[in-house]
Amino acid sequence: MPESKSASTIGLLHHLVDQAYSRPAWHGPNLRNSLRGITAAQASWRPAAGRHNIWEIMLHAAYWKYVGCRRLRGGDVAPFPRKGSNWFASPEVADAKAWRQDLKLLDLMHREFCAAVKEVRERDLNRHARGSKQSNLEIIMGVATHDLYHAGQIRILRRLLPGR
Repeated sequence: MPESKSASTIGLLHHLVDQAYSRPAWHGPNLRNSLRGITAAQASWRPAAGRHNIWEIMLHAAYWKYVGCRRLRGGDVAPFPRKGSNWFASPEVADAKAWRQDLKLLDLMHREFCAAVKEVRERDLNRHARGSKQSNLEIIMGVATHDLYHAGQIRILRRLLPGR
């Protein structure tokens, strides 16, 4: 975070979102670091029937970054690249290429969300986000905490992976 005696609230929120996703943080691994080194086979591994795998959690996080972006921008966002919403099945062909493509999708959704955060005016932080009961501030903080929540889930799943 750039040192400043009067950092803007938007700047601080952007920093929070970035730290929860990919910047070094005091709390340990963030979402992107939790995915580092995971193979497609590991991402597809399911701990039990009916439980989500790492791949599904990652796509879920990407989707909610998209939803946050859409709410901050008021619907002026291209459709999410995958059909469906909220929880997506990992692809039928769960190979390294598909895994890399979905990681790129997560990165893209993060960049888009960060751009949307920077577009929010300070005076609009406490206003309802378009099409939402939550304020712009709640949407921004929600995306950051959502990333951290799922980073924790992924860290647990990594420890449960067979052969670890």
